[in-house]
Amino acid sequence: MNVVIAGGHGQIALRLARRLTARGDDALSLIRNPDHADDVRATGARPVVCDLERATVDEVADQLTGADAVVFAAGAGPGSGAARKDTVDRAASVLLADAAERAGVRTFVQVSSMGAGKPPREGTDDVWAAYVKAKGEAEDDLRARDLDWIVLRPGILTNDEGTGRVTLGEPEVGRAEVTRDDVAAVIVALLHASGVERRTLELVNGDTPIEAAIASL
Repeated sequence: MNVVIAGGHGQIALRLARRLTARGDDALSLIRNPDHADDVRATGARPVVCDLERATVDEVADQLTGADAVVFAAGAGPGSGAARKDTVDRAASVLLADAAERAGVRTFVQVSSMGAGKPPREGTDDVWAAYVKAKGEAEDDLRARDLDWIVLRPGILTNDEGTGRVTLGEPEVGRAEVTRDDVAAVIVALLHASGVERRTLELVNGDTPIEAAIASL
């Protein structure tokens, strides 16, 4: 499988690229900062500098030509303000989906967040509210498209070692932690599964082996 990963230097994206290339898939990682290229190469993926806040749909579509699937794992990241939550977490996802349609790539996995699609909890700061709003609007945009999309909403992300055991299902599975390793492993398994498209899935660590959790869908 040939997979393009947007936000290729992110913590989930690097883990995802490493897992894909280890099983023999090809991974192309879109990055904004050329200084991150060596980190991407170390995973076995091919880095391509493509700033999704500035690129045109044709420029992005060129990078997707020949791909089997696209994964949107980009995010404005901690420390960014409300404006970049919109330009990255929403607008960049919309741009990537436009490019996927133009390039004829049907499979699109969007890494979202628990809380997307709902009003923020009372007392939430403005930046988090903007983040949840951007993620929700990106989900809505994707669901309206004729793509084989999957929206994946991880719980509270940790850098602990992956367990290989999760709770995966349609909302709501309950808010809890999930390792970034396990998020990456679930994305790989979803990309290689059949009959899982056009679903919104929430993911936390649990008791079910990943392959069994996906088979149960």
